[in-house]
Amino acid sequence: MEQSETHYPTPQIQSTKATRWACAVVVAILFIDQLSKILVKTNMMLEERIPIISERVYIYFVENPGFAFGMSFGGAAGKIILTLFRVVASTLIILYIRSIIKKGASLGVVIGLSAVLAGALGNIIDSMFYGLLFSESTYSTVAQFLPEGGGYASFLQGRVVDMIYCPIIRGTFPEWLPLRGGEPFTFFSPIFNVADAAITLGVVYLLLFQRKFFKVEEKEG
Repeated sequence: MEQSETHYPTPQIQSTKATRWACAVVVAILFIDQLSKILVKTNMMLEERIPIISERVYIYFVENPGFAFGMSFGGAAGKIILTLFRVVASTLIILYIRSIIKKGASLGVVIGLSAVLAGALGNIIDSMFYGLLFSESTYSTVAQFLPEGGGYASFLQGRVVDMIYCPIIRGTFPEWLPLRGGEPFTFFSPIFNVADAAITLGVVYLLLFQRKFFKVEEKEG
């Protein structure tokens, strides 16, 4: 009686599968990120908000000139430096993903890094092109896509569209607290977008579930 042979995926098949997953994750996140930004940008006025879940989750349209979660950096020159840094960082991530796929890295690591890459690319698109593609968003008017008079800013000077606002806890500091006593506070007040969420979740996932891979990489290095 002949024993059946167990067939395992060849490295080439594993590499192809991981590459397809990486591409699928990047494309899916970029599609959702850009679709949500375009819908908000062309249908909402600046700082308009729409409650989604009670008073805990809002669509709240703001524009961010610099870092994620509403932080800024060094005016126009700083924005160019920041965007170019993002481009370089994204290129390095792409090269690293290609490298670990060839080494046979686990699919989880590839997916986590792909989520981070997609988030970085999503915000790069805003910074590079939104100033050219859209008119100015104001507190009384909605932006237009491809306006006749041109966009609101030059290449690399676009503002990132943020729209997810989740004020988890709202309250008032106790009166006895020095300096801030009696003042209202909101726990988790940043306004972010799908790209920011992808970066954060990708990093958290890698730190929680894929640390072993990076420890092995460090030992091999």
